[in-house]
Amino acid sequence: MSGSLSRAAAALLRWGRGAGGGGLRGPGVRTAGSGGGGGGSAEQLDALVKKDKVVVFLKGTPEQPQCGFSNAVVQILRLHGVRNYAAYNVLDDPQLRQGIKDYSNWPTIPQVYLNGEFVGGCDILLQMHQNGDLVEELKKLGIRSALLDEKKDQDSK
Repeated sequence: MSGSLSRAAAALLRWGRGAGGGGLRGPGVRTAGSGGGGGGSAEQLDALVKKDKVVVFLKGTPEQPQCGFSNAVVQILRLHGVRNYAAYNVLDDPQLRQGIKDYSNWPTIPQVYLNGEFVGGCDILLQMHQNGDLVEELKKLGIRSALLDEKKDQDSK
């Protein structure tokens, strides 16, 4: 990870652990187990990534991420006000953990999917957040980033 990306990730992680860090789970966040029966088949994974507009495979849950990169992804989504997404804990199912890596041809977790398309991991999502691409991608999904409202509030002051 480049120096600026790692500094930004560290800042997000510190922010996420600060005051109010316990209320990460919005009303629409759905955490799901593996659903039983070998969560790693390509057909099952295809259905999972296409089931919701935003899907995240992470270590832990949005309420209790089990690694810093998963926490950073949750915090980025939270910053943008994305509350309605599916989150799958790969630590609950080794088949799901390996299966999603094979499905995406991406070796690491977390993994983010928007509208059934693989976006990337923490570093890619962080870069998209920093350069404004995430706002645009969310808009394509019909999701208005909360950062737009925050910017509008600052501009009106």
